[in-house]
Amino acid sequence: QVQFVESGGALVQPGGSLNLSCAANGILVRDKAMGWYRQVTGWRPAPDNQREWVALITASGNPNYIGPVRGRFTISKDNAKNTVTLEMNNLRVDDTGIYYCNSIPYMKDYWGQGTQVTVAS
Repeated sequence: QVQFVESGGALVQPGGSLNLSCAANGILVRDKAMGWYRQVTGWRPAPDNQREWVALITASGNPNYIGPVRGRFTISKDNAKNTVTLEMNNLRVDDTGIYYCNSIPYMKDYWGQGTQVTVAS
């Protein structure tokens, strides 16, 4: 059974930092491209098409980001711990959302609960 458990979200002021962590079970992050996705509409879990990927890391460890977060977010993974981390710096109000991790492409039946990031003064 595949499972993703996200943690680390919080309420922070603009300019602050957070580290999100994802523990993966039933899947080896060393073998898969993994991503962090963000849901920005509403406050309850939404269908897949309301979640956008913001950062990904390939199986070989190469990262990529959407434009608005490039230079501020850093994705990494620990193959030994089977975890994926998103370091978020210089946070902005429009970074607010529920953050999920999943594979790239995502597995629609295995979304976790996500972790809420709120950026507000």
